[in-house]
Amino acid sequence: MKHRAIGAVLFGGGVLLLALAAGLVFVVKPAMTKLPYDLKPTTSVAEAKGATFLQITNGNVEINQADLKSTVLVSPNPKATSELTGDLDGKAVVWEVGQTVDRTDRKELINAYGAALALDRVSGSALEWEKEYLDDSGTRQDVNFSGQMYKFPFNTEKKTYEIFDRDLRAKRPAEFKGTEDIQGIEAYRFEQVIADETLDLAPDRLAVLLPKLAPGATSGELKYSNTRTVWIDPVTGSFLNVREVQRKTLVPNTGAPVDVLNADFAYNEETIKGSVERAKDSRNSLNLLGVYAPVGAALLGLVLILAGLLVGRQGATVAAGEARHRAEPAPVADPTPTRVDQEPVRDDTPTAEQPRTEPAGGVLSDEIPPASTNWKGDDSSVPHQRPSTDDEAEKR
Repeated sequence: MKHRAIGAVLFGGGVLLLALAAGLVFVVKPAMTKLPYDLKPTTSVAEAKGATFLQITNGNVEINQADLKSTVLVSPNPKATSELTGDLDGKAVVWEVGQTVDRTDRKELINAYGAALALDRVSGSALEWEKEYLDDSGTRQDVNFSGQMYKFPFNTEKKTYEIFDRDLRAKRPAEFKGTEDIQGIEAYRFEQVIADETLDLAPDRLAVLLPKLAPGATSGELKYSNTRTVWIDPVTGSFLNVREVQRKTLVPNTGAPVDVLNADFAYNEETIKGSVERAKDSRNSLNLLGVYAPVGAALLGLVLILAGLLVGRQGATVAAGEARHRAEPAPVADPTPTRVDQEPVRDDTPTAEQPRTEPAGGVLSDEIPPASTNWKGDDSSVPHQRPSTDDEAEKR
């Protein structure tokens, strides 16, 4: 009974561990491969050395050259996320994004923008949301965000994705170009090329630029090019490094084109290091709860199940032996054993004085010995009993 109880406990523990392993794989890991609601704000800094840029100060328009620093702050908005309804409820998170571009030598602000958008928790792509906006001119504008912006999908694939471009207000393809090592992580490199596309330029802003940059021109276009390269951690979909080679050129209807921006922005070392550390931490958590823990629990569960079966079987064997021992008492010795190979003792056994004259009747003999009677027969061949005398009677 004790063995059976131990076997049942081991077997039950093994089953529970297998159930735990399945729960980690099918419940916990999928929950971890989603953007969390309590994500901490992150800051990324990109620098452009010797950039050419347009600077407007107190109505004065100048084309300057200096180092620029772009700072992007991404902050989750839990309140707005909790207010999502319909298809977005439980599927999306709301992020608020702010960017500033500063001239580093004078600590002067060159431009800035703000935005709010809803992101799919799994794919990281922007979703349609009624309260999304973009403000890069001092006024919030309605915009339809789409594609990848600040996050790629968990388990990013080696394929083409579409990245939303803030200047174009639209998404453009980013092709997979290969893998590179970024401080110990094999990153996927994607490249998006935007070549000489025309940007919308408000008439009042054009009116400010033309007199200074293209005297005599009455109209013009703003051409935009950008080669955007992003290095993505394929496990978490997070950005490890970003580089943007941007160029914006004012093309007047009269006169030579003028670059209003020519800059090569790239993450600085501190930003890359922080991005890699966050990605490694997320990877370790995913591997621990999504791989190592389920495998370990499954193996231990199988061991316990086998041990439970073996212990239970041993208990059954012992119980069966004890039952046989109780049911089969030891045999008692017969005080008068019988020899089956001993010849039966007969009264007519022949001796030297009296040899046998008649066939011996055995157990399987057809011969019947004559009966001893007190009658006579007429047949002389049949011996008849003679009367006994007194002397013989006394001897008997």
